[in-house]
Amino acid sequence: MRTFVYTSHPSRVVFGAGTVGRLGEEVERLGCSRVLLLSSGPLAAASAKVRQALGGLVAAEFDGAVMHTPVEVTEQALGVLREASVDGIVAVGGGSTTGLSKALALRTGLPQVILPTTYAGSEVTPVLGETRDGRKVTQSSPAILPETVVYDVDFTLTLPLSLTVTSGVNALAHAVEALYSADADPVTDQQALDAIARIGRALPRLAADPADLEARADLLHAAWLAGTCLAAVGMGLHHKLCHTLGGGFDLPHAETHTVVLPHAMAYNAPAAPGVMRRIADALGVPDAPSGVHDLVASLGGPTSLRDLGMAESDLASAAQAAASTPYPNPREVTAEGIAEVLAGAWHGRRPAGPPSTEAELARLTEQVMASFAQAPDARVRTLLGDLVRHLHAFVAANDVTDAEWRHAIDFLTRTGEICGPSRQEFVLLSDTLGVSSAVDLLTNSRTPHTTPSAVLGPFYTEGPPDTPRGGDISGGLPGTPLWVDVRVADTGGAPVADAVVDVWQSDEDGFYDVQLPELAGPVLRGRLRTDAEGRIRFWSILPSEYPIPGDGPVGQMLKATGRHPFRAPHLHFMIDAPGHRRLVTQLFVSGGAYLDSDTVFGVKDELVVDFTPQSGPTPDGRPVDGEWRRLDYLFRLAPLAG
Repeated sequence: MRTFVYTSHPSRVVFGAGTVGRLGEEVERLGCSRVLLLSSGPLAAASAKVRQALGGLVAAEFDGAVMHTPVEVTEQALGVLREASVDGIVAVGGGSTTGLSKALALRTGLPQVILPTTYAGSEVTPVLGETRDGRKVTQSSPAILPETVVYDVDFTLTLPLSLTVTSGVNALAHAVEALYSADADPVTDQQALDAIARIGRALPRLAADPADLEARADLLHAAWLAGTCLAAVGMGLHHKLCHTLGGGFDLPHAETHTVVLPHAMAYNAPAAPGVMRRIADALGVPDAPSGVHDLVASLGGPTSLRDLGMAESDLASAAQAAASTPYPNPREVTAEGIAEVLAGAWHGRRPAGPPSTEAELARLTEQVMASFAQAPDARVRTLLGDLVRHLHAFVAANDVTDAEWRHAIDFLTRTGEICGPSRQEFVLLSDTLGVSSAVDLLTNSRTPHTTPSAVLGPFYTEGPPDTPRGGDISGGLPGTPLWVDVRVADTGGAPVADAVVDVWQSDEDGFYDVQLPELAGPVLRGRLRTDAEGRIRFWSILPSEYPIPGDGPVGQMLKATGRHPFRAPHLHFMIDAPGHRRLVTQLFVSGGAYLDSDTVFGVKDELVVDFTPQSGPTPDGRPVDGEWRRLDYLFRLAPLAG
């Protein structure tokens, strides 16, 4: 049983695009009428939009927010605040502006409304880090937590890609450290993993198109989740290092997080292997620390403290400072260990992932997929690449043994060996695994207002015998007589003349002609052509439920897994007409057996129809003793594309 304590921090969150328009309403909701607007020099355009949205609510402005919240800047802003007698604070910007707002709120008790323009996440935390005399000190208090956060995705659209990457990885760091925090709990775990997955998806999309609104929304959503994690649980080595480097050596905040994170993760990996596996899974990589490094490098983000301006001679003192105060971390923190972390980060080395089968398999998968990269047909490249990726993932996820794979190969070999002109075991395998119906469903979903399609099945044969209108395809086999009168029309209801209609079915015992070697020729199958009204009429017998062949590999698979082999009773149709898409479908007997458990998953509600019981005279005057059935139906064909 897992023991945990979960504390939520109440903040009001407004999320969307264009939400700046609600800013005034949110300020007034807090009882404020005179606010101080905080920003920084580079945010002139954003602050202008906020100023316009607030209108007369703005009593004063301060645009001098800087990184690491130095106390001297806070004192300057405090002077402006007091002089204007404001009753609330509105901050627009990233972590620097939010930090200044928090510092002011802590000193005055004034309510805050934050409109973030980056992905720092600080806006939903009760944490404040202030720098005094070159040392950054962090504290937490309910008085620090902003009352309201207004997330407006539009305000992130102009964030440069370089800052998008570093700010996004800053958010990633919050989620990563939340997972191995001593205070971790199930709620925060789920928020952290969701944030990690969203960041891993969104950043590459934004590298391709920085104006991708959905990717921006995904990343901003992740920043909120990650910030919530930061608020709920304590952080570890990574955040301690970044605060030391930022406050003591004046390194840029988000960029420092981006460089240090993979190395801090690698340091903690031996003590938190389960967490690293979950992070790797969320990112879709074999190894979490090296995967984060590779993500940053692929996006052109910073990977070296040296490139951020840190001198190599400062590494030792930074390690000593970071190790001087004990703090929770999954792995014991030592000055020597931190020195190794900082050395790797300073040089920009890629963390070496632990030797693992997963990493080797990932490399193998990449090699096989790359082998198809020169295929001239783009669709072939995509299909083969995805096939390899999913097959390898299946093998890995199920830890398939050599004996199991040999059995699978033998199964496929036997499936091929039993195939022939009168039997298609591979089609049967596809049918019973639901693949045929899945492909059919995808195909049919693109042609609305037409008759649903259904699987072809394994018993279709090319070139069925021509059947005259009103003819009989039963070949004299016993069964309840069935009169079929169906029409073929286009989507507008106009008849489709001269359409070629192939029909086939089982006998009353559930066998197709190709399964009955004693028959002299094809029966219960035929080819007809529609007349000027789009109609065909013919006699047959009522189809019966039947088991698919059980003497081959597919039947053995069903028996071994406890599945029944039966198909619901149905009549097959294949309709070809010039200017229209081919329709392959089945009509199922209403009230028939196995409609709700058809072994090839082929039944669709729209295709379950009445084979209506009749007695007395027949439509063409054919004498029938006793009951006969009648099938009336209208097929609607889709036009050919283009």
